[in-house]
Amino acid sequence: MFLRKFKKLLVNQDGVSVTEFGLISPVLIVMLLGAFDLGHGYYVKTVIAGKMEDLARDSSLEGAAVTAQQQLMDQKITDAIKNVSPNATVTVTRRFYKTFTKAAAAQAEQWTDTDGDGTCNNNEPYIDENLNDTWDADGGDDGQGGAKDVVLMKVNVTYPRMFPMAGLLGWNNDVVFLSDSILANQPYAAQDQYGTAIQRNCT
Repeated sequence: MFLRKFKKLLVNQDGVSVTEFGLISPVLIVMLLGAFDLGHGYYVKTVIAGKMEDLARDSSLEGAAVTAQQQLMDQKITDAIKNVSPNATVTVTRRFYKTFTKAAAAQAEQWTDTDGDGTCNNNEPYIDENLNDTWDADGGDDGQGGAKDVVLMKVNVTYPRMFPMAGLLGWNNDVVFLSDSILANQPYAAQDQYGTAIQRNCT
């Protein structure tokens, strides 16, 4: 009697579908959430790329040298990103150079690295080529510059992931995107040039 019931229990398949679904569903749900998160990330990245094109075009105009105009442009790209990711932190930076070659190289101003730490400090001498009284690790200068100057614009976007499954997939809790663009300001005037470089000392 007992053996007969035991044999019936071994071949009984009642509730098998529910059990299988219970085993598979967590993995399936995590995969779906991961796919949605990646899709949203690509969408945000597309929005950033599109707005960067608009920002680059508008920034090359003469009026873009005005700080207030730059703030308006920065606000436009910030608003566009926050429309698709409300909790995003958006940072826009500008560095300008006199030529595309210098912008692409982004080399530090010449200095004597006496302590070998890779940074100009501890009263080390350097050549202030752009006369801004600061050693520049990328050789550039803050801002939009003027006519014919070459500008390196960067937009850094950070926002928390849509779904709380980052740890399960080995991802960071925040999504970080960095988009940059090199553009030349329009030739609406003669390009200003720096004067004679001066040797200074880093603090």
